[in-house]
Amino acid sequence: MKLIALGSPGVGKGTYAKEITKKYNILHLSTGDMFRENMKNNTELGIKAKEFIDQGKLVPDEVTIGLVKERLAREDTKDGYYLDGFPRTIPQAEALSEFADIDRVINFKADHEVIIQRLSGRRICKKCGAIFHTINIIPKQEGICDSCGGELYHRDDDQPESIKKRLQVYEEETKPLINFYKEKGILKEVQVNEDFGKNKELMLNRIFTAIDNN
Repeated sequence: MKLIALGSPGVGKGTYAKEITKKYNILHLSTGDMFRENMKNNTELGIKAKEFIDQGKLVPDEVTIGLVKERLAREDTKDGYYLDGFPRTIPQAEALSEFADIDRVINFKADHEVIIQRLSGRRICKKCGAIFHTINIIPKQEGICDSCGGELYHRDDDQPESIKKRLQVYEEETKPLINFYKEKGILKEVQVNEDFGKNKELMLNRIFTAIDNN
């Protein structure tokens, strides 16, 4: 099973990834991990990507596409994967279709009010990156990570006004991509407004049904 995950910031793609990859016995692949791995190993593509990132510029499509193509060509992807963070544009989607046969594109959707509440309450560990929430995932000790004891912080772009702008930009950029996959007949839209911690079984059933049904 080869899946693409679409969804705005705060919709929960990473949370659902754990359950989806476990059920279908597939890999969770994110472009962020691909960038980090290649930059750490000083690969040709990693060096190119780092040059743009260090200058605060967007990494060009040809570099990002090259990273994804190389990763999907490895032996461990033959049973499938959950691809998160790619594609983001029509040129990327068209390039992907040349070297990958995608079975399903899952577009996770939640109301703006829900996402603003999720992200504005989010707290992240400076040390290990673990995610907590002031309502849904409360740390045992305020401001301290349960996992490593690191300090929890509130990202500047997790403020309500910043979130609204991010959502607007995401929707404008992603609309053509959603239409692209709709026309291919492989897009499935899944509503994820509920709190996953309290409605796990209901939400997973909805997600798995969308993946399994043609």
